This record gives sequence, C-alpha cells and structure tokens, in this order.
Amino acid sequence: MKYWLLKSEPKSYSIDDLKRDKQTLWDGVRNYQARNLIRDTIEKGDLVLFYHSNTEPIGVFGIAEVVSDAYPDPTQFDPKDHHFDKTAKRDNPRWYVVDVKFKEKFKHPITLAEIKNDPAFTGMPLIQKGQRLSVQPVSKKHFDHILNIAK
Repeated sequence: MKYWLLKSEPKSYSIDDLKRDKQTLWDGVRNYQARNLIRDTIEKGDLVLFYHSNTEPIGVFGIAEVVSDAYPDPTQFDPKDHHFDKTAKRDNPRWYVVDVKFKEKFKHPITLAEIKNDPAFTGMPLIQKGQRLSVQPVSKKHFDHILNIAK
C-alpha cells in the first residue's frame, strides 16, 4: 500500500462532495508529472489525504481510498467539459484518472501552517519549496502523523 496527497479546490470538489457522492473519479489532472503518478504508480487500495487548496484554511480535510486502477480520463474527450483536450485521442489517451472512495472527514482540518511548523513533517513534498503538484506521494510516517493529529 502506498499513500498520496490529492489536492482539490473545494469550489470545484470538496471532501463534503466526496462524502455525499461516496465515490468519484479524480479527473482534470493536467500536469504530466502528476499524470504519470496516476497512470504508473497509484494503485487500487492506496490511501489518500484529501487536501483543500485555494481556500481558507488550506490543509488536509480527510481520507479517501483509491478503488480502481488508472484509466483514461473521459473528460479529455468531451468538448463540453472544461477539461477537454483536443489533442487527446481515444487510441492514445493523454490523461488518466483513478476512482476514489470517501473514508473519513476530519473534525478539524490539519492546516498547511500546522504541517509546516511541525518538525515531524520534514521532507514531506507538500512543504518543499516550489512543490505545487496536485498529486503527491506521502510517506507512511507522514500519513500516520496526520492521522494522529486528526484524532
């Protein structure tokens, strides 16, 4: 099992939306490095820190589980979708998704400020300078520490 941090702007899709829907495809990733992680590394059964960005407060709001292997992002082929990619071909897809299932919403978010100020998170990609990927690996140590803080 591996651990991940997936970022979402809550105006687009929040932990509350996932709680309501129970499961969703993680679509709209349009960065090649993040795409490669989804396509090549994330697997069914991996656990996810659900992170809200571009909001106040910024931070980890809960946990989800990956419940599918990667498959082509259907939004890349839909001209009516804002994630449409006219260069993507069905026989050679450019973008990939996984399905994630709601596991838990924290009573209080673990804020980015808390993470930055806790020496236990040293080395976590989220707090490394210049790190802006919407899909990031998380060590078991960092994942477990988030869970301990949330409890």
